[in-house]
Amino acid sequence: MKKQCLECEETFHGRADKKFCSPNCRSSYNNRLNSDATNFIRNINNILRKNRRILFQLNPSGKAKVHQDKLVDLGFKFSYFTNIYRTKTGNTYFFCYDQGYLKLENGYCTLVVRQSYVE
Repeated sequence: MKKQCLECEETFHGRADKKFCSPNCRSSYNNRLNSDATNFIRNINNILRKNRRILFQLNPSGKAKVHQDKLVDLGFKFSYFTNIYRTKTGNTYFFCYDQGYLKLENGYCTLVVRQSYVE
């Protein structure tokens, strides 16, 4: 069956569901299709990974207390996190994957590691 490649528009023979004449054309097509979103998502994922590394570095024992200024000095961005956990007592923990923090008074944060009961 003759088909037209979605990327280079060359005619080719192949299965009825085949859309591209070669793996290179398939890759080029999908890279072009996803390029705008890919850069945006890549930048956010880099920020989230950096935030996690900072929390992990400052919390080697599983629980620590640190001033927010120290986090900011290391490049931590408080507006980027993967999820929130609210306790029954009303405390709000912010997590970057498995590493989290609770904002305290006077600019301090308690750093924690995610437990199995936190969803």
